Amino acid sequence: MIYIAVCDDDALMADKICMVILNFFHKKNNENRFAKQYNIEVAQFLCGEALLESDKQFDIVFLDIQMKNMDGMETARRLRGNGFKGFLIFITVMREMVFESFAVQPYDYLVKPFEEFYFEKIMERLLHSMCNNSEKSLLIQRGYDSSIISFDNIVYCEVIDRKVYLHLSTLEVVDFYDRIDKLEAKLDRRFYRCHRSYLINMKYLRGYKNGIARMEGGTQIPVSRLRSRAFSEAILQYMKRE
Repeated sequence: MIYIAVCDDDALMADKICMVILNFFHKKNNENRFAKQYNIEVAQFLCGEALLESDKQFDIVFLDIQMKNMDGMETARRLRGNGFKGFLIFITVMREMVFESFAVQPYDYLVKPFEEFYFEKIMERLLHSMCNNSEKSLLIQRGYDSSIISFDNIVYCEVIDRKVYLHLSTLEVVDFYDRIDKLEAKLDRRFYRCHRSYLINMKYLRGYKNGIARMEGGTQIPVSRLRSRAFSEAILQYMKRE
């Protein structure tokens, strides 16, 4: 599932953006019925305050820069400050406003009034980025369904038989079929393979003693004897980077 937020204090514009999003994914899903299908959920907000109050973890946010009360720039700063790692697309009437936005790492921007053709070009690039942006997130495919999992949300990965179980910071467990060596290649250096069946996110490591890694939340994960020394060195290197 791909979670998308649209935040614009102009209700008509917000409705239009929601409509073109739905049209775009409907078109993508019908281009080739035998290819993967994109399942989406779109939420609409008429002010930045409402967006920030939502407890949903969005993958893509369309955000109007010029809004009453809290404007889009301040909303974006607070979103990033709250840990939002997804794709941010600004909506603006003035192209010049975008040059003030680099600090909040926008992916792109739409200038009002925008053409649906230009919107589709942005979305095509964005989907490509989602599939190839292994430094920040993991694209999980289960049949025709696809999900985007932020690296920051993965506490550890466990492999049982041929199935991978991602244990997330939200306490959710996401399972799919893959090989652990292939999964390891997709992740970055914050993850360490401490055992043939486990990859842990060093961010959530809370202790290590007698061959047991203790994770945030109390989960205990075995560290193989052959990997023990290298694991200790990896902990020190991670602490230096932090």
